[in-house]
Amino acid sequence: LRRLPVEGFSAGLVNDDDIYKWEVLVIGPPDTLYEGGFFKAILDFPKDYPQKPPKMKFVSEIWHPNIDKEGNVCISILHDPGDDKWGYERPEERWLPVHTVETILLSVISMLADPNFESPANVDAAKMQRENYSEFKKRVAACVRRSQEE
Repeated sequence: LRRLPVEGFSAGLVNDDDIYKWEVLVIGPPDTLYEGGFFKAILDFPKDYPQKPPKMKFVSEIWHPNIDKEGNVCISILHDPGDDKWGYERPEERWLPVHTVETILLSVISMLADPNFESPANVDAAKMQRENYSEFKKRVAACVRRSQEE
């Protein structure tokens, strides 16, 4: 990431003594409700990385169908490798050891623009987006404003 920075996020170690914990800043993608936001998150890598995926949790408040109310990100590439017992994901959509911090964060940015409604982590956000879009937009706008003040 230092050699070839990618637009839309920055990432680095929380503490130089711990290579397993990264702090991330995701910039709300243009032309989305999240545009202008600066959302802080933590990537926690397991000791058996890259065989197992990291966990990603937003510490900034963010209202999104695929981010639960505690900030945990729910996207396919962060799910353990193998078959999905509920049948929503194909094995190739799940974690593979070739994924990097860059591919994870690009997937998160894509998710902000295009939520997956098949298996929402935040059912209330998914329902609000479908049934009361104007209220959903207000809630997201409030999160964007707060992220700019952090």
